Amino acid sequence: MINNTTPLSRSFEIHFRVIGALLMREVITRYGRHNIGFLWLFVEPMMFTLGVTALWTLAGAAHGSSLPIAAFALTGYSSVLLWRNMPGRCSGAIEPNLSLMYHRHVKVIDIFISRILLEVAGTTASFIILGIIFTAVGLIEPPEDILKIMLAWFMLSWFGAALALLVGGLSERTEIIEKLWHPTSYLLFPLSGAAFMVNWLPVTAQKFILYLPMVHGVELLREGYFGSLVHAHYDMAYMATANLCLMLLGLSQVRVVSRTVTPE
Repeated sequence: MINNTTPLSRSFEIHFRVIGALLMREVITRYGRHNIGFLWLFVEPMMFTLGVTALWTLAGAAHGSSLPIAAFALTGYSSVLLWRNMPGRCSGAIEPNLSLMYHRHVKVIDIFISRILLEVAGTTASFIILGIIFTAVGLIEPPEDILKIMLAWFMLSWFGAALALLVGGLSERTEIIEKLWHPTSYLLFPLSGAAFMVNWLPVTAQKFILYLPMVHGVELLREGYFGSLVHAHYDMAYMATANLCLMLLGLSQVRVVSRTVTPE
């Protein structure tokens, strides 16, 4: 029988199968087969977002506008979980998977991609499910522009993935990166736009806060949700450029690490 499959398509087929197998392995390793198992994939981020929403609501916290607290928390903290968790999962990801490097089809980047996809899937599922529940019980109104929300979510996912490749690659070269990332992620959290709109800040502060790429994504996400109720500040061209630069830097580090990894 003649095989008409081209080398390139065959290579992609093997690549997708490897990532699929790594995804399944990661789910089983991280969440196990007991209790609710893989459902923790999206229950975990849901619990965090629900906790923040409940605390804000019970405390009657003022966030500077008449926007619904539930919707504000959902859009803000879900976006933080999206970009912040990926670098954390990719940091130090190679060492526990060194035994897999004996398989010639398993590459360093496959391990990173599988972890990135798992985080995106979990946070996205959490965001959608909570959005549906909050809308169904009347806590929030349906979003005004789904396409803007989808674009913002994609850009934030891209930012998180690019940052994850960079942090993951650098952490394999020196342990200090893994130790520095955690405090850095906590410092970036209040600056990410999760708890404020750029328009609420002084004009001078707006200029500096917009240097952070994820702020643009959060602003677009909230404009998609609230529409004319908010005045959003964002530049998707700037965010795309920053994401692309981060991605190229990350891929270069992954390539360097791939040449130095020694299977156990």
